[in-house]
Amino acid sequence: MRSDMEKNKTHTLKQKLNKKNLWQKPWFYLVLIGVLILAGIGLYQIPAVGDRAYYYVANARAKVQYFFRPPAEASFNPQGQGTLLPEVVATLTAMVPTATPTFTPSPTPTSMPTEAPTFTPTITSTPTPVPTPIPSAVALNGIKHEMQKFNNCGPTNLAMLLSYWGWEGDQTVTAEVLKPRREDRNVMPYEMLDYVNAHTEFTGVVRYGGNIELVKKLVAAGYPVLIERGLVTAKDGWMGHYGIITGYDDAKQRVSIPDSYLGEITMSYDEISRYWDHFDNIYLVVYPYEKTAEVVSILGPNWDQEYNLRFALEQTTARIDHLEGMDLFFAWYSRGSILVELQDYAGAAVAYDQAFAIYDQLPTDQRPWRVFWYQTGPYFAYYNTARYQDVLDLANYVLEITPEDAIPETWVWRGRANKILGNWDAAISDFRSALEWHPNWWVAENELAAMGVTP
Repeated sequence: MRSDMEKNKTHTLKQKLNKKNLWQKPWFYLVLIGVLILAGIGLYQIPAVGDRAYYYVANARAKVQYFFRPPAEASFNPQGQGTLLPEVVATLTAMVPTATPTFTPSPTPTSMPTEAPTFTPTITSTPTPVPTPIPSAVALNGIKHEMQKFNNCGPTNLAMLLSYWGWEGDQTVTAEVLKPRREDRNVMPYEMLDYVNAHTEFTGVVRYGGNIELVKKLVAAGYPVLIERGLVTAKDGWMGHYGIITGYDDAKQRVSIPDSYLGEITMSYDEISRYWDHFDNIYLVVYPYEKTAEVVSILGPNWDQEYNLRFALEQTTARIDHLEGMDLFFAWYSRGSILVELQDYAGAAVAYDQAFAIYDQLPTDQRPWRVFWYQTGPYFAYYNTARYQDVLDLANYVLEITPEDAIPETWVWRGRANKILGNWDAAISDFRSALEWHPNWWVAENELAAMGVTP
């Protein structure tokens, strides 16, 4: 009897031990890890959770790279770069063509009176029209303010700008076309204009060389102005940023911006001008088609693209003699960018060479290393002057210093350089990398199609 009781106790103890041993079995932990991974993947698919998680993951990855490979400590030295003597710089800056507006002459009458009048008319002078003065302060209402999701500055600002004209949508709608992958680093102004023309009932215009006076005229007439500018923070240093100017106040010398990153802010005229210079003073105005004539009137000669580019070049070059440090780098860089738009690639290459030489002399905490995400002019200049190795080296440099290489424009230019240098397999891989970060992007698809390759 006692033996049976002992057996039962032993059996019960073994059962308890077996239950405890469940936690000690390796397969249990494998199953648990698998369940947690699947749950995490499921949660990541929820937009709000995924965006926040991606923000922390991306920042952690960036901090690790910045610690081991600080991007500002590297620099790019073009192989084709020559040393510019002071007298050469002076000659280049003096060669800027003056932007002279072309006026349309008044039509000449085709018929004249057959008989002269019998009296001598009194000659009276016609007074020159005086422009209607604009208000000293204006604040436009009607924009639906959105705070941008991580890395979604361009789509957010375009959505806000369109909302002023009654467009129904938000940053998720514009991002579906402009940057299907949230990791994509940048959206270009021309891509925004293409979106407006292709996906809305409105139209718009992108121009260079903007200034506060022009902004005030547009805002006073009821047109918010989207600009691209530099933004410097103590935490992240220099970066590019879009903003919409919706108001101004001459008494305070400030403009108003419903900022997608900082919230409602104001900036002084001097401050906004300085950081706008970093992006060639580029601006986008969106408007209904029926308001085209009014926009043409406000822009005046700057409506003409050729005039506008030469005007912007003149303004940019005039700043070179008065700047230093990072601002001087941007002045030369902008000169190159505008010369690219004018298809003066040789002149642009010289300007970029000078910009890179200045960059190399900047203290590391002042180097705007992210500029290469936003402005791709050097690739155009070097490629079109047969400096293909410089194109390849610049692309490699940009990819090397970037924590996550979600820069489709850089991949395309590396592919073009590899292709013309005979590295076809590498080129195909580069173009496909561009499509990985920007699915269905026609630029990369066309490059592959030209090589007879399926994307």
